[in-house]
Amino acid sequence: MTHTQSKRAAAAAAPTGTGGQHDGALTVSTDGLPAWLEPVARAARTVRAGQLSRFLPPESGAGRQSAVLILFGEGERGPELLLMERSGTLRSHAGQPSFPGGSLDPEDGDHTTTGPLRAALREAEEETGLDPNGVQLFGVLPRLYIPVSSFVVTPVLGWWRKPSPVGAVDPAETARVFTATVADLTDPANRVTVVHPSGHPGPAFFVESALVWGFTAGVIDRIVHYAGWERPWDRTRQVPLDWRA
Repeated sequence: MTHTQSKRAAAAAAPTGTGGQHDGALTVSTDGLPAWLEPVARAARTVRAGQLSRFLPPESGAGRQSAVLILFGEGERGPELLLMERSGTLRSHAGQPSFPGGSLDPEDGDHTTTGPLRAALREAEEETGLDPNGVQLFGVLPRLYIPVSSFVVTPVLGWWRKPSPVGAVDPAETARVFTATVADLTDPANRVTVVHPSGHPGPAFFVESALVWGFTAGVIDRIVHYAGWERPWDRTRQVPLDWRA
């Protein structure tokens, strides 16, 4: 999805502006966001795919259309982000911390408009037990690409307006569900550069007994940067990934 297409998706879900309705409860709105989330919403309106990742969807249109929910909430320790750890038995991205999400189903609809919004909420509910009615969608980032699994991913931004209990719904798919505070994610002590066995380096975070790396860490890194939350950290501090990663 180009950034124009991303904005079209949000516009289709909110045709009357920040509080518009589409498809019943499906809504994209920036109304009532907490002040600390406003920098993320602003960045989402202008950021381009190439500013988020060097891996962009094939121009041929090939790839598996998918979506992830980047859900911000506010817990006892302040602003936080919902993450999950994938089961170690899965065929792709086994054992990795990730955002809730997955492939678009036919019933989700057009991947250039509201399909990713619906898929992000549906997958989050299926994987974590999240109640979608408590989520306010407030933005859509440009489509990105995960070469190892051929996923074309639309990141959908959400505000956890009414938190609901979450946990691993199916242990065969999800090992655990957890939240990482923005304070921990931006703490220089928790930031490292991981080096994949292929030699490719990338940003990573040590949070909640997990090493968050790969696509998820890359998106978090760019959100933190463009929201103005980034603090100077030692990019020369490297951690090698296990050969099975």
